Amino acid sequence: MNFSIIRYILFRVLEFVALFLSLPCLLAVIYHEKAGFAFAAVMAVCIVVAEIGKQFKPKSNVFYAREGFVTVSLTWILLSVVGALPFYISREIPCFVDALYETVSGFTTTGATILSDVEHLSKSVQFWRLFTHWIGGMGMLVFIIAVLPLSGGYNMHLMRAESPGPSVGKLVPRVQATAKILYGIYIGITLLQIILLIAAGMSVYDSVVLSFSTMGTGGFGVLNSSIGSYSIVVQVIFTVFMILGGMNFNVYYLLLVARKPKEALKHEEARTYLMLILISSALIAWNIRGYYPNFALAFKDAAFQVASIGSSTGFSTTNFDLWPSFSKALLIVVMAIGACAGSTGGGFKVSRVMILWQDMKNELLRVVHPQIVKKPHLEGRAVEDETLRSIQSYLMIYLLICVISFLILSVDKYDFTTNLTAVMANINNTGPGLGAVGPVCNYGGYSALSKLVLMFDMITGRLELLPMLILFSPKTWKKF
Repeated sequence: MNFSIIRYILFRVLEFVALFLSLPCLLAVIYHEKAGFAFAAVMAVCIVVAEIGKQFKPKSNVFYAREGFVTVSLTWILLSVVGALPFYISREIPCFVDALYETVSGFTTTGATILSDVEHLSKSVQFWRLFTHWIGGMGMLVFIIAVLPLSGGYNMHLMRAESPGPSVGKLVPRVQATAKILYGIYIGITLLQIILLIAAGMSVYDSVVLSFSTMGTGGFGVLNSSIGSYSIVVQVIFTVFMILGGMNFNVYYLLLVARKPKEALKHEEARTYLMLILISSALIAWNIRGYYPNFALAFKDAAFQVASIGSSTGFSTTNFDLWPSFSKALLIVVMAIGACAGSTGGGFKVSRVMILWQDMKNELLRVVHPQIVKKPHLEGRAVEDETLRSIQSYLMIYLLICVISFLILSVDKYDFTTNLTAVMANINNTGPGLGAVGPVCNYGGYSALSKLVLMFDMITGRLELLPMLILFSPKTWKKF
């Protein structure tokens, strides 16, 4: 294990955390808020520690996959701890475990909150809370790769460890150029949403911070009613951009950069993702039509919630916990499947489900025709055996973590539905569940132990399981 290069990158991370903290600090000055002192203090400490740490140059640039996994995991833990300090120091979230939970939920774009009243927060704290979604959506290390000329051949290891999906490839030959393209698209779509929301009558502040939350597929809001208090036009805009946030960014690359619209339209995962949202929205709209004056309004809310849950954003316009059992069950299925690989969304990922579905059909076919040799295909290419094995292992680890987390949470006072959906909503980075953690409730009532378990689930889910689990392997920490 090359500890020196890991340490060096972590100190560089602190530099960027300080840069990001300057934004809410500036906002606190504009709005004359005392919380600005908390941001300034944490920012100053980050700068000092980073400058001292940078003096210790890496002894070696050797950087393999395990260094990539460990660096990414430690980066997200460091981000969460440092990012929680302004909440705690300002006393706007006076319990550190709660402040840490809120921050982990922010950076992992889960959007699960311990707060019962978000409207009492100061503007600067509210900004930081939602801005964590935007930082975590694409990933801190992807951002660093985009702006820093890192060398030594470890860019790809970092991107693979932090990016969601069964496999990660380069859009262009150079990894840094790929990271720049991804962030360019990310920023562009965010700006477009801000402009449209302002044009629809929303305030500039709300438009900016809620666009951060949308494109990061996070789900934190600035009102206790989430998005329910805004106009229908605004809700439709959010529906569209939540869907866009859950889309594989390769589609945007093909459309906007490579100028290959035909290839973009043929993207199998994107088409399956959109079809899943459309069919689920239609089925739920039909199921809840009796709750609304007309079918159009029912479809509007159904599409919003399916887009929100499917992209793992977690916004709400209504209390869907009051919907019929079929609608709630379908939302749980959509939550488990999640968004596309290579998106800012969470969940198991559409591409993994597609591959496992084909593999299941092939196994049934081999029972009838034992001699047949057939592989699952995705995007016109055969899925390699190694990729298929990794997906099968991912499924088993995913289920194991869910079971263990559910058993630990069951010690708390909540019912079966609440605990089960709490685990699913956190590991899938979705946010709201059902029961006592539904769209009009929060996670504040859970014990400190349960919150720590859910924090682990959030980070593990965001990093696709393996990076966090590798931290617990003794072999990981052996020096080479």
